[in-house]
Parts: sequence; C-alpha cells; structure tokens
Amino acid sequence: MYITIDERDKRPLYQQVVDEIKALIAGGELPEGSSLPPVRQVAADLGVNLNTIAFAYRQLQKQGLVKVRHGAGAVVTSRLLREPTDEQLRSQLGTALTHLALAGLKLSEVRMLIETELDRLYKEGDQS
Repeated sequence: MYITIDERDKRPLYQQVVDEIKALIAGGELPEGSSLPPVRQVAADLGVNLNTIAFAYRQLQKQGLVKVRHGAGAVVTSRLLREPTDEQLRSQLGTALTHLALAGLKLSEVRMLIETELDRLYKEGDQS
C-alpha cells in the first residue's frame, strides 16, 4: 500500500489518509479481504503520530470499508460505501469542485482533471 500526504493540503492529515485508502480500495488495489499495514508502520512511513493513523482507520471502519480488530490489524471488508444518498454524493462532489475553482483552475483544467481521475479509477475495459 502506497499513500502520501501533502502538508500544504488544507485537509487534516487523517482525512488525507482516509481519502488515499478509499482511492486504493475503489481502484481495486486493496481488494476485499486484504490487510492494511499496521498503524505503527504507516505512522512511521508517513512521519505522523500513530493516533492520526488509528483515527483514520476508525473513520474507514465507521464507513464500512474496513474491519479493525485490536491486535489483529485492519482488513478491507467492502469496496463500496454504505448506501450514500444522491444528495450526499452531490454535496461531496460540489465541495470538491468548489475547491478546484477556488484553487484557480479553469473549467477546461477541471474537466481534464476529472477525466484523468475517472480513467484512473475505472481502468480501461472496466466501464461497469
């Protein structure tokens, strides 16, 4: 599992970790049943407090993506989030698009970024 954090990013560190792991799960790089690295290892690799990683893992558990067992680690339990509503999904998308606009990206740049991310997420041939 390879994740990175960006200290310039305004999101809290734990949220960056959550988002990176979600992307790995959604992209199939962390399939159901695979184990996440131990909290201590991720914290050391990223140079952050282990409580930050533990909190991120708990957030993923609350969302139904991983099962955390103390002493046994975390295991991916699902590739899908628990039934988010259309309204919740639109709100999250709207927030992300707002951040891009506030960052000064032009409409064409936002579209290109979205296409790139969709291509990464839905690798060629996996259009379902």
